[in-house]
Amino acid sequence: MKPFKILVLSLALMPVLSACIVKHSQHYFEYAPDMHFSPGLKAQKEGSMRPLVAGTIPRYFRPYSIANMEDAKKHENTYPRTKAALQKGKQLFNVYCIVCHGKYGEGDGLVAAMPGWPRPLFPRPPSLQSDKIRDFKDGQLFHIITMGQNLMPSYAEKLNEDERWSIVHYLRALYRAKHPTAGDMQKAASFVEDMGE
Repeated sequence: MKPFKILVLSLALMPVLSACIVKHSQHYFEYAPDMHFSPGLKAQKEGSMRPLVAGTIPRYFRPYSIANMEDAKKHENTYPRTKAALQKGKQLFNVYCIVCHGKYGEGDGLVAAMPGWPRPLFPRPPSLQSDKIRDFKDGQLFHIITMGQNLMPSYAEKLNEDERWSIVHYLRALYRAKHPTAGDMQKAASFVEDMGE
């Protein structure tokens, strides 16, 4: 019985001892050679992403069919403009947009201010306080957030439709805060008077 125990023990210890003896650079047996010698692909290179199965879309994905800015003008903002929507828009703006566009949307974010030689590393983004942006329809702003423009990437994968619309609402509030109407000033004055009483 004793030789049998020795045989079993030696067979059990053989893999452990072989692991200590064999150098890491030597490969005697590879269980999954395809995984060990997989082809290296660059993340952005064409063909590196596994194609979708025909007729399917990713979960929670909503197709976006607007092709250009002219069509985007007709895209209506159906997301309700509420205090909660503005707070949500502000929070998302501060996460995704502030780094380039700045706190008040004037194109003076940290990325634009990064020093470089002989010029800044990145061109300054356009001011969201400009008359041009003010005259954009909500659908056009939504289109830019969805598809990206110039150096600005698409945020469609990071923000769902409601989140993008809430940012559009917040952009309108940002503009109005810097360019109040006469009615806004009257409301602010009456609010200050009420607070004084």
